[in-house]
Amino acid sequence: MRKRGYEVVGAGFLARRGELDLVCRRGEDLVVVEVKTRTDDSFGTPFEAIGSRKRRALISAAAEYRALAGWRGPIRYVVVGLTVKSDGSFSSELLEDPFE
Repeated sequence: MRKRGYEVVGAGFLARRGELDLVCRRGEDLVVVEVKTRTDDSFGTPFEAIGSRKRRALISAAAEYRALAGWRGPIRYVVVGLTVKSDGSFSSELLEDPFE
């Protein structure tokens, strides 16, 4: 995330309705990052794992984070999809604003 211009400000924020994997800043925005890892696509791609239930949980957890941190600015969302390759390394893909 740092290589892409994001400043990581928190990780593993546990809220009542979910968990925020990463909380970052980029410019004037607070960015909530969901990380999904898959070993293959037999159960779908990492991005397909973000359904409406997960989306609601992320938005709810972000609202709780906003209240506790006193954040007044905009919140954006990013999904990072990691796929494990056969040699044990990862390929990664970043999807900004996946809910729009």
